[in-house]
Amino acid sequence: MKPKSEISFYNTASRSKESFSAASDMVGMYACGPTVYNSAHIGNLRTYIFEDVLKRALVAAGYGVNHVMNITDVGHLTSDEDTGEDKMEKGAAREGKTVWEIADFYTGEFKQSLRDLNILGPTRWVKATDHIPEMIAMIAALEEKGFTYTTADGVYFDTGKFPRYCDFARIDAASLAAGSRIDMGEKRAVTDFALWKFSPKDVRRQMEWPSPWGVGFPGWHIECSAMALKYLPQPLDIHCGGSDHVRVHHTNEIAQAEAATGRQFVRFWLHGEFLVLDKGKMAKSGGNFVTLKSVAERGIAPLAYRLFCFSAHYRSPLTFSFEALEASAAALKNLKSQIAAETAVPAEVSEPVAQICAPFYAAVNDDMNMSVALAALWDIVRSKVWSKAEKYCAVKNADEILGLNLLVPEERGAEIKTTAPSGFTVIIKSAQPITDTRQSEIVAKVEAR
Repeated sequence: MKPKSEISFYNTASRSKESFSAASDMVGMYACGPTVYNSAHIGNLRTYIFEDVLKRALVAAGYGVNHVMNITDVGHLTSDEDTGEDKMEKGAAREGKTVWEIADFYTGEFKQSLRDLNILGPTRWVKATDHIPEMIAMIAALEEKGFTYTTADGVYFDTGKFPRYCDFARIDAASLAAGSRIDMGEKRAVTDFALWKFSPKDVRRQMEWPSPWGVGFPGWHIECSAMALKYLPQPLDIHCGGSDHVRVHHTNEIAQAEAATGRQFVRFWLHGEFLVLDKGKMAKSGGNFVTLKSVAERGIAPLAYRLFCFSAHYRSPLTFSFEALEASAAALKNLKSQIAAETAVPAEVSEPVAQICAPFYAAVNDDMNMSVALAALWDIVRSKVWSKAEKYCAVKNADEILGLNLLVPEERGAEIKTTAPSGFTVIIKSAQPITDTRQSEIVAKVEAR
């Protein structure tokens, strides 16, 4: 192995910051992808931005990254207690389409959002519906080892047979059981979870498969474990996702994967915190969410949102407002303007002097402290010590992690002159291109005055 830069991450498993190393030059990294029943909101996308920086930081530190991301297109129910509707079926009913059409549409939309945010795509996309045999095989292995039981509605994992179940999320199982108000049905414990759900007899499902236990569909948790272990060597170097996955989804992944294989599932667990509104976290279930499309309709470039996410550490909640986002858009424009004035393309592009970028990389390699890294970049740009050519090389290298297109010229703004229904002439100026929807909103506001 070639020497690697020292880099550390906060490992959820140990609740501490640890120096990272991998068994080989190639890091195996699994990221929980979207459930494609609706548009991804910008809170979801914050998690994918942090994972993108993680991957870019590993590459800068000298590693290759084998990055696997799933597409959940079946089995994710509306309740963590393995009850409620399948989100995909619910989405299909909402829009009057087939489940497959819903999955294709929102998968495409999600991938476009990643491109708009300069998020590098994974090495491999894996769809849940393409891996039903692998899931059935893992459930069979768990059954053979005595970790399952069958009820009227499905096959369940018996968490009582896995003594380490509570360790990862620091769960107090006794208190959880005492305080539970849900109807557990035939479940033996509140923490037990579905591996395979039987199709309801009185409901026609669009997605169901035969299995040794009956016709049905996989539980959400078994999907990720089966797909991760198919494409990445065990133990995985890194598994990441949102902080809401710690308590249930990732705890369940660990239990079933380690029970099935008898080996450690993952070495490093990384989790991003919520994007929050005044009334709580952004969530599709409550209808209080903002999409990247609605951001663009306000004339704000997607990369302004990427920069906005760097204003707080990925492990800290970040409060969203359009005012704060507009401030980030102005900050990005200012930064690019300063870079354009203070840098010059060298005759021969070479690696920047390590001394120039040292403070930037020190912040990135310290659990991705991006606000400090950005401050270090500003210091480089404003410095009177380095030449314009040296600054150019430093910015070029820093932007391989930031992903802000800092050396790409700012898009020309827009100026539109239009006549409102009342006869007033309205001149609209914007630093970003103006969509028809945004133009109509502005004219309506002028009319209201």
